[in-house]
Amino acid sequence: MLLTRHQTQSGPRWAIDGRFLPRAFTLDLALEYDVDRVVDVIRALATDEPAAGALLPPIEPSQEVWASGVTYLRSRDARKAESATGDIYQKVYEAERPELFFKAAGWRVVGPGEAIRVRADSRWNVPEPELTLVINRRGAIVGYCAGNDVSSRDIEGENPLYLPQAKVYNGSCALGPGIALADVDTLRDLAIGLKIARGGQPVFEGETRTSRMKRSFEDLATYLYRELEFPRGAFLMTGTGIVPHETFSLMAGDRVRVEVGGLALENETQG
Repeated sequence: MLLTRHQTQSGPRWAIDGRFLPRAFTLDLALEYDVDRVVDVIRALATDEPAAGALLPPIEPSQEVWASGVTYLRSRDARKAESATGDIYQKVYEAERPELFFKAAGWRVVGPGEAIRVRADSRWNVPEPELTLVINRRGAIVGYCAGNDVSSRDIEGENPLYLPQAKVYNGSCALGPGIALADVDTLRDLAIGLKIARGGQPVFEGETRTSRMKRSFEDLATYLYRELEFPRGAFLMTGTGIVPHETFSLMAGDRVRVEVGGLALENETQG
């Protein structure tokens, strides 16, 4: 089941599998239910009205997006190579406690077809394709969406304490095309792909699988909720296993396509 959010003349409206839900439906409401009930509840609310209108990011202003770092071996190696203090990434990769950081408030997130950005004060910017967990208010995983954790690698590489500036800025977080409601066990070996086109020609392609993650989805969600409450649920990016080569940096006009499982999220880059 795919939960999508659409722009309509009367404002944003949610749909399930191509049929609109009642106008009063909110993701806040859905994420109050236990994981074993949310699908039945949403299915029962579906109307016969076909969904229409541009896709919006599948998140509401009241939710937050958090992110995980160094969850794949490829990410660890890339961070070590770019940083003057690379040993800390090895320590994070091997540690029991994961790296978690705030990424975006719901109202800052961009959706399918909207613009991601590169920082004007950075010379090395990359997309990071990530399976993004959707977690209910009790900390249970109810599904996922495709996510792009756009990052400034040179800023983080200069000093790890600059992580918020390397990760949090306008156009740095994209989610879409919707929320695939799914049992967590079905997420453990999904394909993740990244395609970047410049001037209509491919300039980078990469792929990995969620089974290559060092940490489990449940472990990441548990640590996020350990000392934080999310009464309206939360989104958690789970790290990237695809890192473009060191000579590559995003440019204005680049088209970035992130594929996670059967979901695809495409955005154009702005300077």
